[in-house]
Amino acid sequence: MLKIWSMVGFDTLFPRQSGYAFATFSAHSLLSERSLTLSQKQKQQQDESAATGPKKKKVTAAQLRVQKDLSELSLGSTMKTDFPNPDDILNFTLTIEPDEGMYKGGRFNFNFAINQNFPHDPPKVKCTQKIYHPNIDLEGNVCLNILREDWKPVLNLNAVIVGLQFLFLEPNASDPLNKEAAEDLKSNREGFKRNVRSAMGGGAVKGQSYERVLK
Repeated sequence: MLKIWSMVGFDTLFPRQSGYAFATFSAHSLLSERSLTLSQKQKQQQDESAATGPKKKKVTAAQLRVQKDLSELSLGSTMKTDFPNPDDILNFTLTIEPDEGMYKGGRFNFNFAINQNFPHDPPKVKCTQKIYHPNIDLEGNVCLNILREDWKPVLNLNAVIVGLQFLFLEPNASDPLNKEAAEDLKSNREGFKRNVRSAMGGGAVKGQSYERVLK
């Protein structure tokens, strides 16, 4: 029996039906065509995606206004802005380095946080350091009228930045957040100056420690 099998072969003993072979061939052909079509569609989609690139996020009215304000800034050599996230222009840092006045030689940092209702709402501004100043409290809140009741949508970021700079040139004792510093400024201007220098160097004033901000 083994000899007959090897001599005659499987196809002679059990011939295949032609219809079965044709059906198998047709099924394989159909699957190949479908695979090719799917592959072509995927390639086409990839090409279209590469051509158009990723979808860009819609720019909001607040972002457009901030872009305009930033393009009109005139900071000079004593101020600079920094954007920790280049894709987020609504949150940035301003550094002021006064070159005159009682706060000369210091480096003061402010965080700006702008919401989507800008310019109808003013930016939120906080000093990131604990400093001795009548118009800035120990938590970094800033007393500047245009950041509160005097804000108007026609005002821009440059107006806010100029206002912050002016606080270091001419501290205002009549509208204080740090009342002790304001009293020192009113009653003893020379003593206030000494306190400013001590605090800027990281010293303590009346038992309160301050951060070193000297360059």
